[in-house]
Amino acid sequence: MSGGSAPQAPVAVVGAGPVGLTAALVLARSGVRVTLLESRTSLATESRASTFHPSTLDLLDELGVAAALRRQGRTVDRVQWRDLDGLVHAELDYAVLAGHTGHPYRLHVEQARLTPLLLAELAATGLAEVRFGTTVTGAETVGGGDEVRLRAEDAAGRVTVTRHPYVLAADGSRSRLRELAGLPGTAQEYPDYALRVVTGTPLDELVPGLAPLSYVRDSRASFSALGMPDHWRLIFRIPRGTDRDAVLAPDAVRARVEQALPGAAGRSVRIAEAHTYRLARFLLPRYRAGRVLFAGDAAHLTSTAGGLNMNCGIHDAVETARALAAVLRGDAPGEAALDAALAHRRAVVETAVLPRSEARTAGLDSPAELPARLASLRRTAADPRAAVDYLLKASLLDVAPRPLKGDAHADLVSQAHR
Repeated sequence: MSGGSAPQAPVAVVGAGPVGLTAALVLARSGVRVTLLESRTSLATESRASTFHPSTLDLLDELGVAAALRRQGRTVDRVQWRDLDGLVHAELDYAVLAGHTGHPYRLHVEQARLTPLLLAELAATGLAEVRFGTTVTGAETVGGGDEVRLRAEDAAGRVTVTRHPYVLAADGSRSRLRELAGLPGTAQEYPDYALRVVTGTPLDELVPGLAPLSYVRDSRASFSALGMPDHWRLIFRIPRGTDRDAVLAPDAVRARVEQALPGAAGRSVRIAEAHTYRLARFLLPRYRAGRVLFAGDAAHLTSTAGGLNMNCGIHDAVETARALAAVLRGDAPGEAALDAALAHRRAVVETAVLPRSEARTAGLDSPAELPARLASLRRTAADPRAAVDYLLKASLLDVAPRPLKGDAHADLVSQAHR
């Protein structure tokens, strides 16, 4: 084991997922040197979040990666609610958001397609040291409370100690930094868990009129269908306590798909994979512990309904990194602006993201409530003003950081190329 003091950057970002890489890039584009630490030996490639909302695409466009991401994804221009018999109850067109966003559509593409784009942009700034295969094992406040001393270890057991005025924890739902700070980390599980079935069969060719974002709402079965660039995902909610092995049995998965897609001649649907994942909610009481700041899954978890959690995490990264850069540059005296940004990010989850995601699935298992829910959706689709309001909130456009305009954006671009 070896120790020592590596070159110090004003900010250490822990975690090289979409949130950590976005935060690091915003900081570097603002002229702030960053050390990025990731325990994995490379970027994650497994299938995770796959929805990018208009508000997030606006911010990614500001960072120069939205166009490349869109080329790899599937552009979704409408959202649809239908039943098992093929009756479309309601449909909303994202085009109504023109004027509210530069990206009046939703993009379906796996987050693993975004992270390499962000990493390349970060490397191009020349202001980031990126260290893969490096796990943070210790964090303590030093220097009279003005710095955090990080202890990190690589796979060979070599230890590096660095000191930073700030550390941004974007190290996920099992955040090591949250644990080191002694903060609560227990999530509350929802009454359901999720079953995701993946098929390479082009379902929109088998089911007439099926939109690439479709919510099937039926007293017999309710689920979500997402069209990806090269496959479809069917998401079912399974009551907690239901045996997962039984749910994942090939015959059981096949029967569920056949019930869900009666018009698709079920046995022609090729099932590539099926797996389950838990659904839980979590919210840190405060997004700060001294000089350690929290963002993304390290700070919050929400229901996956609506695909809000990763998008909210990217918004956390942008708003927090902008405020932190302003403090470090001396543009914001004291830390009031940073604390305000962190408080705002937490309030967004508490007052918008959690209630909106939970409302998406409320009453789905109640045949008595379903007709009223569908009638409400039909009224929304028939009212242009209500349709805009629905999509603004579904896309988090009302609570997301706004893209920088004019001189402020030009200054960041200039700094990035110095």
